[in-house]
Amino acid sequence: MRIEHVAMYVNDLEKARDFFVKYLEGTSNDGYHNKTTDFRSYFISFDDGARLEIMNKPQMDDQKKTLNRTGFVHLAFSVGSKERVDELTLQLKQDGYEVISGPRTTGDGYYESCIVGIEDNQIELTV
Repeated sequence: MRIEHVAMYVNDLEKARDFFVKYLEGTSNDGYHNKTTDFRSYFISFDDGARLEIMNKPQMDDQKKTLNRTGFVHLAFSVGSKERVDELTLQLKQDGYEVISGPRTTGDGYYESCIVGIEDNQIELTV
């Protein structure tokens, strides 16, 4: 069994799509729009087959996203090497995203960094 995709609601659908395409090498479909409900979505596909569905609809509850909360906390992306973790972390920082940890080797042996990405969602970059 495998996870088919993960979904998240976002306020700015186009900006979220651009984030995952630009920084994390995702490929977006052409999008979906239900004209009756005004629900919109994009599926972002990644090289290994993982997919992320980003969605938007008129009525959404946008709670503050604290760093230490219950539920899903971050999306982790394997970028292939320590050097790529370093490069992408620096690029995201230079583009105004907050780096909240790393790059570093964790106590359990992961080389990673964590940034506060699109709409205050945490993105982990790892080898």
